[in-house]
Amino acid sequence: MKRSLTLQSQGSGKVYWLLLFFLFTYTSASAQQATIAGKVMETTDKPMGYANVLLLKAADSSLVKGTLSDESGAFLFEGIAVGRYKVVASMVGFGKSKAMETNVTTASEAIKLNPILMSQAATALKEVVIEGQKPLIEQHLDKTVMNVQNSIVSAGNTALEVLEKAPGVVIDQNDNISMRGRQGVIVMVDGKPVPMSGSELANMLRGMSANSVEKIELITNPSAKYDAAGNSGIIDIRLKRDKSLGTNGTFSASYGQGRFAKSNQGVQLNHRTKKFNLFGSYNYVLRKDFNDLDIYRRFLDENGTFTGAYDQQNRFDFTINNHSGRVGADYFLSPKTVLGVVASGFVSDIDRGTNNRSAVINTLGQAESSFVTGADVEHGRRNQAYNFNLKHTIDSLGREITADVDYITYRNTDEQNFTTNYYNLSGEPIRDPYLLYGTLDGDLTIKSARADYRQPLRAIGGNFEAGLKSSLVTADNDLAFFDRSNGGNVLDTDKSNHFLYDENINAAYVNANKKWKKTGLQLGLRLENTIAKGRQLTDGQKFDRNYTQLFPSAAVNYSLNKKHDLGVSVSRRINRPSYNQLNPFKNFLDPSTYSAGNPFLKPELSYSFELTHTFDQRFITKLSYSRTNDVMVSVLSPAEEGEKLVIQTFRNLASLDYYGLTVTAPFSIGNWFNSVNNATVYYGHYRGFVADTDLSNGIPTFNLNSNNTIKLPNDWSAEMVGVYRGREVYGFLEVDPLWFMSVGVQKQFWDKKASLKLNVSDVFFTNKVNGYTALARYEENFFQRRDTQVATLSFNYRFGQAQSGPSRRRTGSAEEETRRAN
Repeated sequence: MKRSLTLQSQGSGKVYWLLLFFLFTYTSASAQQATIAGKVMETTDKPMGYANVLLLKAADSSLVKGTLSDESGAFLFEGIAVGRYKVVASMVGFGKSKAMETNVTTASEAIKLNPILMSQAATALKEVVIEGQKPLIEQHLDKTVMNVQNSIVSAGNTALEVLEKAPGVVIDQNDNISMRGRQGVIVMVDGKPVPMSGSELANMLRGMSANSVEKIELITNPSAKYDAAGNSGIIDIRLKRDKSLGTNGTFSASYGQGRFAKSNQGVQLNHRTKKFNLFGSYNYVLRKDFNDLDIYRRFLDENGTFTGAYDQQNRFDFTINNHSGRVGADYFLSPKTVLGVVASGFVSDIDRGTNNRSAVINTLGQAESSFVTGADVEHGRRNQAYNFNLKHTIDSLGREITADVDYITYRNTDEQNFTTNYYNLSGEPIRDPYLLYGTLDGDLTIKSARADYRQPLRAIGGNFEAGLKSSLVTADNDLAFFDRSNGGNVLDTDKSNHFLYDENINAAYVNANKKWKKTGLQLGLRLENTIAKGRQLTDGQKFDRNYTQLFPSAAVNYSLNKKHDLGVSVSRRINRPSYNQLNPFKNFLDPSTYSAGNPFLKPELSYSFELTHTFDQRFITKLSYSRTNDVMVSVLSPAEEGEKLVIQTFRNLASLDYYGLTVTAPFSIGNWFNSVNNATVYYGHYRGFVADTDLSNGIPTFNLNSNNTIKLPNDWSAEMVGVYRGREVYGFLEVDPLWFMSVGVQKQFWDKKASLKLNVSDVFFTNKVNGYTALARYEENFFQRRDTQVATLSFNYRFGQAQSGPSRRRTGSAEEETRRAN
């Protein structure tokens, strides 16, 4: 085994040198691609620097790209597809320029526009409205985009509630997120994977206001430029950022009422000059929620004979207080070089009250006693993240270098008090109460750096990208439980633990693409070396891993004619266990249930294939297939150390074969009604042997998402979203069909700078989950309800100037590591 690892390391060194050779070999190449260039002039002999220049599609004025003119008034748009466009310039204090129209006929055409002459305005220039023309759902060859800021029914919601309405996305009763029937999703915020998984990730998204979200991108088959993590793709939540010159901002506030109240408040500010761009945001979320979960658990012996059961009613009440903020600055050293710094953080406090009532059923199926567990749990989460970034454009040919350095810290503190009382059928105590007190102190640090290089390639008429990345992760989690049943404070060594984890991932990639008249080709290769060490101080368990792997990707697009386009993409990806999934300590839930990490959990590897057909640039059909080995699934099964004791943990199954068909069908009636409908039919077949059970499970599933918007007179509009999910299978778990619908209306006023929205989510309170789990010695039925039927009133106001300008990429380097932090 050691010899194999040594050979891998030697191989990885060769690949690194090969990648570096490619990087420096191509730096002298020049561009041959479609470009549109021009100049913005204040007068015939005076150029206008730092003017806003927008490239729009001529047909519908939708935004393609935006930029600023340099000090000489010059601007350049690169990588432009064949088609007809118009260019518009604007500047504070000047009237909007006349649109310059042009037609790009070949992929290598270089177009030089006549100078754009600006004229002085007596009044301030009104906003060039581009965002309002974006539909709620946009379907592209490589991703689906949900424009949240245009959504009426999303106003006042949390990011988690909005995500649940996204096409193909499902959030199960354990807060696991899947996309098109596959788990192993990377969730990002502004290009940075979120450092959490499961309930930790869900609670963070519950604390994020949808009012701060601009759009959600669903990327099903990422290129080699992305981290190789995430078998089923990437969900990237993009937050709002004002791109305007001058001082601008947005204020939003909402109040919602379900069984409990919810409120969101936020403000975003931006100040931009020729040399500086200062930005910041703050959001506060206060929510009360509930989770009612009924469970019937049946225990069997090795012969399948019934040995008893628990009939449980669990009631969870949550109060979430979440403060999040972000500040940053860009300094334009020159038109070609920009330095940036971003600091962000959140403070989240979650108070959870639990009441678990369990009836103990004997072998005859009759109740013989009961126990009741009450719990008060306080979760504290503190995060700080700092990013330093650089972007340098080497020359006018488009060669550029970007670099990011990230430093991120997470601090978790939990305090848990459990009291369990035991009763006979008459309600009389039959034993002394069991008192359990627990604390969790967790620290996580992520240090990451990356550098990326991009340049056009004259030799092949395309583009070349390459990059390097390195990350260091350290985690320290100390969990202590104390038995206070006898009036003391006795350490429970069976439940307590102290876990240390260290990880180093080094990666390099190359990515190249070329466009012909009808064909586009992209090829990529990513190499990742992972070194991971984990130690459990309580019992001495440890693991030490060192592996190097290659992740190729390829995509081909072909235009058959004006109506039909085809695309094919293939990739190999990995999904590493989160740090919490590897942590072997036990998390007490009640006397019958605990969860624990699995230090022997292996990463899952997938090969994915996708065929895409686009008709009339609107109707999109995708055929998908993927094969995942060592697939990770959450399993509830009898624990070895106790009678009628259930453990919940992640385990590896042998494989998952996934077959999927996705159809996107938009249609409209005039300019007042638009509908985007997304249907997915898939079949996922799981195979493996876990918990004495030979699994071979899978059923065909149908999911439907319909988003409909209606434009009404006098700046009124309405929206309706409907979701249907067929019966689904995740390993041993089967979930019954469900559906829900949300509706809303909006009124815009004050020259469309303000809006008032009223929406009702889950109108008929049908978003309830029924499920079933079956293993050789254990069976479970469950029924879950949450606070999903909520009426929300939301107010939004934009203030300041409204001169559109370009935005910068601020994604940072700590990508996959942050998603797996908890």
